[in-house]
Amino acid sequence: MLDRQRTGIVFNVQKFSVHDGEGIRTLVFLKGCPLHCPWCSNPESQRREPERAYNSSRCLTAAVCGRCAKACPTGAVSVVNGMIRFDRAKCTGCNACVRACPSGAQTVYGETMSVDDILRRVEEDGVFYSRSGGGVTLSGGEALTQPEFALALLREARRRHIHTTIETCGHYPTEVLDEACRSLDALIFDVKCLDSERHKRFTGVGNELILKNINHVFEHLPDLPVLIRTPVIPGFNDTEEDILRIREMIPKRPNVRYEALTYHRLGQPKYGYLGRRYELEGVKADDAFMKRLNAMLKAYES
Repeated sequence: MLDRQRTGIVFNVQKFSVHDGEGIRTLVFLKGCPLHCPWCSNPESQRREPERAYNSSRCLTAAVCGRCAKACPTGAVSVVNGMIRFDRAKCTGCNACVRACPSGAQTVYGETMSVDDILRRVEEDGVFYSRSGGGVTLSGGEALTQPEFALALLREARRRHIHTTIETCGHYPTEVLDEACRSLDALIFDVKCLDSERHKRFTGVGNELILKNINHVFEHLPDLPVLIRTPVIPGFNDTEEDILRIREMIPKRPNVRYEALTYHRLGQPKYGYLGRRYELEGVKADDAFMKRLNAMLKAYES
């Protein structure tokens, strides 16, 4: 099969991003992730299959609309006391309610797209990439949990002279990462914690494979531009010792950078749309600590 014909499951194609690689970029979010971080800002990315979601704040109400309940053949969407109710146990995934909903309250995260479909949308903004040094960034979830699709997408983007970057958690076979890096212009790699037991307790997996993979990049692809990122999560890795240990394991090279990210809850509402509980309810970032931490990291670089 030609790379441009390869298909995968994507839940968003976001244009005009300026925080996920150089310049102005288009982000392609692929479904599926081997980690299950409770702070994840894209919970709709974690499962590989498409997922139904319901956002009641966008609903026009049963009195005004009610089209979704009329369209549902199984009774998963119904009207109870004048309000729209969604019963996931009865849902078969036919998406009749999604097609009937005029406001986007009923939606589905995830659709099958081809490499050609995606890059056609990416190329619409080619003028912005050429002026800003931008391009396409694969994200998720974890893009490399769909390796054949992600690798085909990277290869075809390179053929079309589109700058390529990937945001990755690093937990998959080393040979997959190695092949991906051969088609990358830059790599964004998360290192969350060096304590494997704690890493497993919070994310569901240990960190041995992740550390093996980033060290493979440092050793075998020494010229690849790499940004190592650590989301600083209260109660997980929010000490100067945790962050400094990560920084010290990263080689000091002009093409390798490190960034500590402040915890945020921007993705919290989506847990409700998916019928899940946000486990870090009430947790807030310590702004004073982050200020001290960034000052420490700046001093480390000097």
